[in-house]
Amino acid sequence: MLAIRGGTLLTPDERIERGVVLVRDGKIQAVGPEVSIPSETEVIEVGDGYVLPGLIEAHCHVALFADGIDPHYYDGNEMTDPVTPHMRGLDAIHPEDLAFEDLREAGVTTINVSPGSANVIGGQTAIVKTTGRTVEEMLVRAPGAMKMALGENPKRVYGEQKKLPSTRMGNAAILREWLAKAELYVEKKARHQAKVDAFSEGLENATQPEPFEIDVRLEALAPVVTGNLPVHIHAHRADDVMTAIRIAEEFALDYVLIHATEGYKIVDVIAGKGVPCIPGPVLFSRQKLELRGMTPKNAGILANAGVKVAIQTDEGSATKYLRLNAVLAVSEGMREIDALRAITRTAAEILGVDDRVGSLEPGKDADLVVLSGHPFDLANTHVERVLIEGKTVYRRV
Repeated sequence: MLAIRGGTLLTPDERIERGVVLVRDGKIQAVGPEVSIPSETEVIEVGDGYVLPGLIEAHCHVALFADGIDPHYYDGNEMTDPVTPHMRGLDAIHPEDLAFEDLREAGVTTINVSPGSANVIGGQTAIVKTTGRTVEEMLVRAPGAMKMALGENPKRVYGEQKKLPSTRMGNAAILREWLAKAELYVEKKARHQAKVDAFSEGLENATQPEPFEIDVRLEALAPVVTGNLPVHIHAHRADDVMTAIRIAEEFALDYVLIHATEGYKIVDVIAGKGVPCIPGPVLFSRQKLELRGMTPKNAGILANAGVKVAIQTDEGSATKYLRLNAVLAVSEGMREIDALRAITRTAAEILGVDDRVGSLEPGKDADLVVLSGHPFDLANTHVERVLIEGKTVYRRV
């Protein structure tokens, strides 16, 4: 049994002064200002510090584009085919990536690791904790989502290879083609299963069907077109965002907009459709044409319009600056509570893991960050301690 006592608890929806978080077997057992602490409980005194849920990065490439290695050794983009839904980020995550230690020291405890955006359909994301010897020990859920991409990246990669797609039309055409194939595949598989069932039940005139031929790419896309796996669609420009919306609606996809860099230009459309967004990053220059409209005001504009927003850093080791990205969003018009939720509760909700992480509530994983001061006072606040499932994974010396 462990108790975190004192300071200010940010749940994040509630502010509790001089509170207690009681932890048992890696889970939060109780949270509040008057929690009874059993005898022989280990107590961590916070003093005047702050306690909040472990931070959540909703979109990054940690351990796929590993820190401190030559880009030739990156594993995040299978740039040999624009359609690779059967690629699994899980299979390329290296738990010894130097970035993981940086993330723990920054209070980032859960991340959604995504394949890159070279392909129109890039593969499956994996949601993991930032500690563990093996990816199995780190795993929260896989697949977390199916990564898709529109805009410049796929057209550049395959245009240079003189292959489809080399235009935005090509991006959209390939995406539609494979989603349509997946729908047909699901129908064929269901009909085959009906024949198998009829034969197994000994129905009159039922004959044993030939084995169903499995297509690994379409198997990976099947839960996408049946609504059982969300898609994360990389799109920067407003027109690419609209293409993402258009195709997602055509195939009734459960989808999230990744980056949505020019989302502020069509914020009424995005808000009206209730589409979650994971905007960012903004801590770099306008490196390519489709980033010309980038502004740090974007996250706040989206959130203030009612869009569900999680803030992202996108990168590997740069994910340690997640809190800085939230502070920048606040300085540019985002409400402080929305920014805090964007790296805790709302991020967990968008990823579909809010049953385990994202808030200080009984039953949730005991992923906690103890700070010396307010989380958005970067000049004076230090991360003092980080716990993942009740175990200290970082302590400031």
